[in-house]
Amino acid sequence: MNKKQFFPILVLSASFLIFGFFAGKSYEGISAESIGWAGNLIGLQFSNAEKDSMISTLENQKANYEKMRAYSIENEVAPSLVFNPLPHRFFPLQEQKEIHWDLPELVSLPENDKDIAFMGIAELAPLIKSQKLTSERLTRIYLQRIKTFSDTLQCLITLMEPSALEKAKAMDIEIKAGRYRGPLHGIPYGIKDLFAVKNTKTTWGAMPYKNQEINETATIVGKLDEAGAVLLGKFTLGALAMGDVWYGGVTKNPWNLEQGSSGSSAGSASAVSAGLIPFAIGTETYGSIVSPSTRNGVTGLRPTFGRVSRHGAMALSWSMDKIGPISRSALDNGMVLSVIQGVDSKDKSTIPAAFNYDGKESIKVLRVGYFSEYFKPEANVTPNDLAVLEIIRELGFELEEIKLETSVDVGSMIIMLMAEGAAAFDELTRLDLDDQLVAQHKGAWPNLFRAARFIPAVEYIQASRYRSQLIEEVHHLFKDYDVIITPSFSGNQLLITNLTGHPALCLPNGFNENGSPTSITFLANLFEEEKLIMLGKAYQDATEWQQKRPPLFDR
Repeated sequence: MNKKQFFPILVLSASFLIFGFFAGKSYEGISAESIGWAGNLIGLQFSNAEKDSMISTLENQKANYEKMRAYSIENEVAPSLVFNPLPHRFFPLQEQKEIHWDLPELVSLPENDKDIAFMGIAELAPLIKSQKLTSERLTRIYLQRIKTFSDTLQCLITLMEPSALEKAKAMDIEIKAGRYRGPLHGIPYGIKDLFAVKNTKTTWGAMPYKNQEINETATIVGKLDEAGAVLLGKFTLGALAMGDVWYGGVTKNPWNLEQGSSGSSAGSASAVSAGLIPFAIGTETYGSIVSPSTRNGVTGLRPTFGRVSRHGAMALSWSMDKIGPISRSALDNGMVLSVIQGVDSKDKSTIPAAFNYDGKESIKVLRVGYFSEYFKPEANVTPNDLAVLEIIRELGFELEEIKLETSVDVGSMIIMLMAEGAAAFDELTRLDLDDQLVAQHKGAWPNLFRAARFIPAVEYIQASRYRSQLIEEVHHLFKDYDVIITPSFSGNQLLITNLTGHPALCLPNGFNENGSPTSITFLANLFEEEKLIMLGKAYQDATEWQQKRPPLFDR
């Protein structure tokens, strides 16, 4: 294929001229010389005649860019092309059965508030249902802990005390009247501050949006409200969903206050870890649930792409963003997922699928494998990860070795995230609002968004085509397995499964030599999160890592 066939690549790559700068020089118009420089950026060379022929076409394209930019577009407006993670001839199960959580009927109420604060949903729900504990008392316990510790952790943006107490009292009245909404009835929680809630700020963790108010409420918040959950506050995220640095500081890891909470669901994970809330909602595009869950020693669930509506959430990457719970256990996450999941007419990317968890079903029905190359010494496997395999074997599983191989270069597909992020925050770059972000290093969003302006449209589409191939290959891995075990950050599985939209459960599995929490990840096929919950619960019943408390906050 000759270079003329690659002419469309310049549609976006020539966009650097729109900025009017290159190597310290500025130009009034497009020239053959500037086209040559643009070609260098994308690795293509053109003859002088070819460059001269392109000038008028590129001038017209530049004029069209300016016409588009005359209209402002809200972050919530998604592209007309919607990502679908379903492989060929694969359809999720549609029949929704009754869910059996198999929660204990009798739970003892601890004497100390701090011990109540570190209980999970599976323990708190029976206490509230039996009226041994009121939602109002529980809410006040968490509100007081938030007031006491949130400044130390730098994890809170907005406290919603009046509305939280009002909701808690209403939930207590309902229970006394004989109405019980389910296991989240009267349970307090928090959200990452990229979800819109009417009459509150939605800052996205970034200075340019510090006082932003969005006149709607995210779909998941509405669903949790209907389930009886009590929203206490909006917690920090790294600016525009990267890292743990936000406009007010650096969110801290409760296990080590010299260390950040990791991101971008930094505040959500930090608050759960320190016992400020029993669960929180986070988001993941490329590690933003898995990473802070690991750092803070909590349990995070990244659902299948399309499982949970993103309406009312900040968009970073329309084809990769996913919403999921962070809590104290796999079972807790399952209870939250059962509420927030489902098709939403306001989010075209949502896909109908059943979530059929049954706590009475034997785990022995599960077929479990592991990515063997990541558990070898040359992969720097840790004793904590190896111990997980032994525990799973002790539970009665014959683990089978699986090799994670792909026919495409996965790392190159990251340009899809970069291009979509740059589009989502187009005006931030063009109007120089990115200068207001705290992080300004080479790996921070301001620089990445600028560089993404030079990603050719053709390469973005090619990456999307390779991604379709990757989806088929990963789907084939799950043909013979229900759950695959992997170290959380080994190889490129984290990027692969975020690109393909597969669900992941990140669980604490011990501590490293520095005393920081570590994690293991369980993977399942698309829309089979109930299998993750089944194995995750069995593993956590056999261990005690999820019960550990950061000493500084165990008071």
